[in-house]
Amino acid sequence: MAGMKGLKKQRRIQVIVLAFVALAGATGLIGYAMKDGINFFRSPTQVVEDPPRIGEVFRIGGLVEEGSIVRGQGETISFRVTDTNETVPVTYTGILPDLFSEGTGMVGTGAMQDGTFVATEILAKHDETYMPSEVIDALKEQGVYKDDKAGS
Repeated sequence: MAGMKGLKKQRRIQVIVLAFVALAGATGLIGYAMKDGINFFRSPTQVVEDPPRIGEVFRIGGLVEEGSIVRGQGETISFRVTDTNETVPVTYTGILPDLFSEGTGMVGTGAMQDGTFVATEILAKHDETYMPSEVIDALKEQGVYKDDKAGS
């Protein structure tokens, strides 16, 4: 009988160790899969004050500066994004969202190259009242965002 208790205890320890190894492996795989999928948001002021490291992919958001959109060859477009405190030049090659225009909110994903944000994706507001929450927070931080719904 004493041999059976030892065998059960040994089997229980093996199961616990195997479960721990499986959990550690799953956690490692999730972390590896997400390493390129986590993009931090920055306002133009944050980009200017604390420049990102070379090749770092991040999201920038703000308002498309009035009079700054310049269409280049093919699908290339350049413009400036602002939080009314600082401005960052942006270039993008691709098809822009239909609602992208000057004076509207946008969020772009990409990296800095020679002082210009090179976007791989551009998102624009989806109706007259929507603005990405990150952009609203950045504008509120600058003290320039007025909530139209505050009085209603």
